[in-house]
Amino acid sequence: MPGNAGEVMSGVTKTAPMVDPAGFDLSAYLDRIGLDAPPPASVEGLARLVRAHRLSIPFENLDIPLGRGISLDPDAVFDKLVQRRRGGYCFEQNALLDRAVAALGIEGRPLLGRVWFRLEGDEDVPPLTHQLELVTIDGDQWIIDVGFGGSLSPPMRLVEGESEPEPDGTRFRLRQHDRFGWMLERRGPPTSMDAPDEADAVWQRQYSFTTDPVHPADMELGNHWTSMRPGTLFTSTLIVSRITDNGFTVLMGNSIRSRDPSNAHEGVIESATALRDALSTRFGISLDETEARRLFQFAGG
Repeated sequence: MPGNAGEVMSGVTKTAPMVDPAGFDLSAYLDRIGLDAPPPASVEGLARLVRAHRLSIPFENLDIPLGRGISLDPDAVFDKLVQRRRGGYCFEQNALLDRAVAALGIEGRPLLGRVWFRLEGDEDVPPLTHQLELVTIDGDQWIIDVGFGGSLSPPMRLVEGESEPEPDGTRFRLRQHDRFGWMLERRGPPTSMDAPDEADAVWQRQYSFTTDPVHPADMELGNHWTSMRPGTLFTSTLIVSRITDNGFTVLMGNSIRSRDPSNAHEGVIESATALRDALSTRFGISLDETEARRLFQFAGG
C-alpha cells in the first residue's frame, strides 16, 4: 500500500505518524468517559481509566458498512470517539487510550496481537489485527486494552498469572506460548460477554501478542485488512457492544442481547427505526434516519 501518511485509499485514511501528546485534550477525554479528574499514574489509576473508558465508549464497526472506512489519523479518532461521541474498534479505541496514557505522564506504546477467540488449534494462524497497549509503571510492564469488545479486562502485569475476579465473575490470565509470545485467556460466565452458554468455567483464548516494536505502517496494514477484506467479521456483520456495571450488551446483525449475572434478554431488531432507537438508548450512538436505514439493510433487515 504505497503512499504517504494521510493518503486516502479505498475509503480508508492511512495512519498518520504517532504524534506528541501535547495537542491531546485530556479534559475533553476525561469528560467523555465520566471522570472528574485525571487518575493517578499508578496501576489503580490505570484500572479506573480503563473501566471508565469501557463503560462510556462503545465498541462498534458502523463506519465500515456505512462505507466511510476507518481513519487512524489521531485528530480524526479524537473527533469521532470524543467529540462526536461515537465508538470504534481496537485500532481506534487503543490509539485514543495511547494518547491519554501519554498525557497522564505514563510510558506506553502500542502492541499488535492475533485474535484466537473461538478458533481451535494452532494451524490456521490469524493475522495481526488487534491493537493493545503496553505501559510501564514503577519499572514493571503491564498490558491494558479498551478495544477487544468483550468483557472488561483489567491491567495485567506482564508475567504468567491470573487476575482477581471481575465484578461479573470473569477471570483473565496470561501465559507464555512457545510460538506466539504471550496468550491472554478468559474464563467466566457468559453473562459477561457475547459467549456461548457452555463457556462457563472454560478458559478461552482471546489473543496472543509479542512485545516487538510496532510502527505506524504495521497498524495501517492491520487496520486496512480488518476494515476492507471481504468476508471478515467486521466487513460482514454489524457489531456494537458495551459493558455495563455488571454485564454486557451486544448487537450483532439484527439481534440484540443483554446479560447480567441474574438475567438474560434477547430480541430482534425489526426496523430501521428500532435500530436507531437501540443504538441511541443502549449505546449512546446518535445516527440520522438515512444512516439507520443503510445499517438495517446491511444487518439483513
